[in-house]
Amino acid sequence: MAAITPSTGVGYGLEISKIVDALVKSDTSAKSNQIARQSSNNSAILSGIGSLRSALTAFQDAMKKLNDKDAPSFNAFAGTSANESVVKIKTTNSAVAGTYDIRVSQLATGSKVASQQFAGGGTSAISEGELTISQNGKTYKVNVAAGSTLQSVRDQINKELGKEGITANVVNEAGGSRLVFGSTTTGKGSDISVGGIPELTIDGTQKMVGAGGGFIDALAQDAEFSVDGLKLTSSKNVVDNAVSGLSLELTGTTSPTATTGVKVSVTLDNDGLKKSVQSFVDAYNTLRKAVTALTTPTKDSSGNVTSLGPLTNDPTTRSLLSDIGKVVAEAGSGTQLNTLSQLGINTQKDGTLEFNSTKFTAALNDKKLGSEIQGLFTADGGVFDRMTKALDPYVKTGGSLDSRKSALDKVTKNLQDQQAALDRRTELLTTSLTKKYAALDTALGLMKKQGEQIVSIFDAMNAQAKKG
Repeated sequence: MAAITPSTGVGYGLEISKIVDALVKSDTSAKSNQIARQSSNNSAILSGIGSLRSALTAFQDAMKKLNDKDAPSFNAFAGTSANESVVKIKTTNSAVAGTYDIRVSQLATGSKVASQQFAGGGTSAISEGELTISQNGKTYKVNVAAGSTLQSVRDQINKELGKEGITANVVNEAGGSRLVFGSTTTGKGSDISVGGIPELTIDGTQKMVGAGGGFIDALAQDAEFSVDGLKLTSSKNVVDNAVSGLSLELTGTTSPTATTGVKVSVTLDNDGLKKSVQSFVDAYNTLRKAVTALTTPTKDSSGNVTSLGPLTNDPTTRSLLSDIGKVVAEAGSGTQLNTLSQLGINTQKDGTLEFNSTKFTAALNDKKLGSEIQGLFTADGGVFDRMTKALDPYVKTGGSLDSRKSALDKVTKNLQDQQAALDRRTELLTTSLTKKYAALDTALGLMKKQGEQIVSIFDAMNAQAKKG
């Protein structure tokens, strides 16, 4: 442990600590201030890059939501069902406004078959062999190993065929257990048959009788329904081709005694289109304002710059603003509708978008552009596609922002290393100067004592001379 030196010399009384501190600061302050300035600037830019990434992520999330294929925005039409427990409806831009009477006499069902009963339950032994499961002309094979049980065969089927939509389970009933097969495939003729292992053989076209195997309750069947009295069938309960521009999801059956079916309506959805377009404008403006705040200097009430934005004059950010600005200004590949300005969306001086609702309404009512809006935004080469491509060089892994952050992280590490080196120099210089000034204090102290002794001798001599 290093010896602790008093701040004031014990010899002559020099203020060693103050002297050393002043000399050390004189030697290191310029470098220390330089590191502090660079560290502060670097940290501000790093924070700015982080804020920029957050703003871009929020904008991308907003675009992803508006471009969701399962819940599409920008539909020119809206569909409503008077009874969604029988039929639900989705529309596309190829729909036609109107009403339809939907009746559902039966839903499409899948195959459900059961094996013979096993008195031993889930632990019943199953013979070794190749189990074959057939459905819709396809055959799947499961190799059953020696020592398998009803339960282990169930687990093996689920593991190997679950991705094909075929599952199995053990159902315990009075008299024994059965291996029950089910499938997500629906429609007439999709009945499951099982063979290859005698005790698990099932003819899926035969009804289960007594302890034997077969189908449970009924064969797989097609959905049967009508649209305005026209009868249709479907192997699935989601029907996309019955009415042009509509997707019908059959969820239940209508009463056979009902005088009317379920009324399904398709209407123009101008309000929905406006809401979706406004959502895009708002998301874009939020991004633009966030970036502007990062690049704009702060001024006081007199207009004097008090501080710069963390990304002021940053080339990457300037390039980003230019790229996204081009997307909202340039024309797309549409025929009747290919620019945002046709919908009343124009770029303002500060780079944000202005949405003119009057011009938008005129585009829908007078120019009949409603069915074109979805394509303008979501089609290949549309606004979202072009915006995604514009942002990708910045946000992708290894892209511009990743590269900037990596470079700034290296600067941070370098500045930390410089500070550590300066701290070591400060410590060594402080120790060295403290020792030197402590030695000087001691030497001066000795000289002071010697001087006092000489003065004392002369005083004694003078006193003696006066007595004589």
